Amino acid sequence: MPYTLPTPVHSELIIKKSRFLGCVESVPDRSAALARVAQLRAQHPGATHVCWALMAGGHSAANDDGEPGGTAGRPMLEVLRHQDLDGVLATVVRYYGGTPLGAGGLVRAYTDSVAQALLKAEKMPVVRQQTLRCVLPYALEGWLRRELDAHGASLLDVAHGEGVSATLRVPEAQAAALVRRINDAGQGQVVWLGEPDGADGDA
Repeated sequence: MPYTLPTPVHSELIIKKSRFLGCVESVPDRSAALARVAQLRAQHPGATHVCWALMAGGHSAANDDGEPGGTAGRPMLEVLRHQDLDGVLATVVRYYGGTPLGAGGLVRAYTDSVAQALLKAEKMPVVRQQTLRCVLPYALEGWLRRELDAHGASLLDVAHGEGVSATLRVPEAQAAALVRRINDAGQGQVVWLGEPDGADGDA
């Protein structure tokens, strides 16, 4: 089972006067991860490197940011994989201290930066979510809002036209039961937009 982090965790290592600032935090996708990395570069204009690794939606990415190939991003990514994390970005900001660490030293430094941050982390299971869209009669809107709470679901968007257009977010495990409840209550008057049982894979 994949896990994510409810809050960011940090570490700081000083190795031969080089300073390594590690952070591991949850992100929804690659674009959010790249925005976070850009933010770190702006916060640390004097840093020599801002290396990162990402596990999100089963996809991975890693960046050495000018360190010798395979000495930073890839080792950081392996730590995330080993911890079974998903939707998580690891970053390490390095301030060079003037003494080369060598390839082995760099791998250890970047690995330890992420691993030490994760020692303080509280991991929580990733709950896969599904987005459902439907149009239902006005008479059911109040009932639907109450029913969503019972299924751990939320109302993402609602629009009022000839009927009530609702966009719902529900845990995958609860989706089928919620669809049945809405169909029963609607007695054939609920129109689903797209497949009501098609997962979107978001976490």
